[in-house]
Amino acid sequence: MPTGKKIRVLEGIRQGKIGGGESYLLGLVENMDRSKFEPVVLSFTDGPMVERLRSRGITVHVIHTERPFDVRVWRKVKDLIRQENIDIVHAHGTRANSNMFWAARKLGLPIVYTCHAWSFHPDQNPLVRKFRIWSEDFLTSRMDVNICGSKANRDTGKKLFHNFDAKVIYNSIDPDRFNPYGKYKDVRQELGIGLEETVVSSVARFTLQKQPLRLIHAFAAVCRKVEGVKLLMVGEGELREKAISLIRELGISDKVLLQPFRQDVPDVLAASDIFVLPSLWEAFPIALLEAMSMGRAVIGTDVDGTPEIIEHEVNGLLVKTEPLEEQLEAAITRLCLDKDLRERLMQNAISSIYKRYNVETLARENEDIYEQLAGSQG
Repeated sequence: MPTGKKIRVLEGIRQGKIGGGESYLLGLVENMDRSKFEPVVLSFTDGPMVERLRSRGITVHVIHTERPFDVRVWRKVKDLIRQENIDIVHAHGTRANSNMFWAARKLGLPIVYTCHAWSFHPDQNPLVRKFRIWSEDFLTSRMDVNICGSKANRDTGKKLFHNFDAKVIYNSIDPDRFNPYGKYKDVRQELGIGLEETVVSSVARFTLQKQPLRLIHAFAAVCRKVEGVKLLMVGEGELREKAISLIRELGISDKVLLQPFRQDVPDVLAASDIFVLPSLWEAFPIALLEAMSMGRAVIGTDVDGTPEIIEHEVNGLLVKTEPLEEQLEAAITRLCLDKDLRERLMQNAISSIYKRYNVETLARENEDIYEQLAGSQG
């Protein structure tokens, strides 16, 4: 590659909605050294991420599909790569990779795959899970560089795939956006929550993975022991209507507030005292990083990459996935009643996140990979 030429990187992801993988991509692209690199983003759906990047002057293309291995869009991706004179292709997530690798290989370009979470998990039909393991093995074996978001995910790949290896680059947060000492909109006043009430929050999709229904059951039990506590759940998904019905059935409609997806996550966290992420599986949950960066006392399940973030009883609490309701009830009740413990966890959370998970580090580690690949291309 000619000296002085910027390296043009196509960053591709499955959707324009902002979740964990999209937050990673935003942190990477917005903090890239623009004197050396020129990012171009490909999303396979529209959404807030697309709007945000365009508002910052970053080129974004949308090629619509919600299917993995959708051969109908492969040629469009190939044409886009040619049009934008791309040097390196970086696919974020399985679905994006499945629709980008063919074009990159046809054009002889290096391709990087960041697995934010494997597409297979324990609750799937055995045949579905087997096929997804095969597809991940197929894709990772055709990459120039694989990146995992946690050591746990890398170890899973090594166990299940042929000759697999990956570099670990952790998710990170923007310390300016998630600043525990910043000024934030008063979400408590907006939602009618009293200053003396303890707010337990969860910002997550309403899906089986995130276990919103079991969290609601646990919170109903907490309400029988603790006064002045509210549950604030922010997110959307296929279990949302069931969640609404369950809240009504358990008689806690006056204690649970449901909000759709919100982009003002720091404001929501600033209004919270305790943050809960009761997932059945997680690669390396950025939601926990954000909550800890804001100095919230966190509770997470002891799965996958979560224990790489939370040190139990030091900067948060870990619970087992079974029996989940009882474990969540005990942990939430404990933090509601023990303010000294809550304060200690909050302070330790801030220091641990700022030491390890800076968005600048994430960008530099990805850039090092791009430079190595560009150098090998001559």
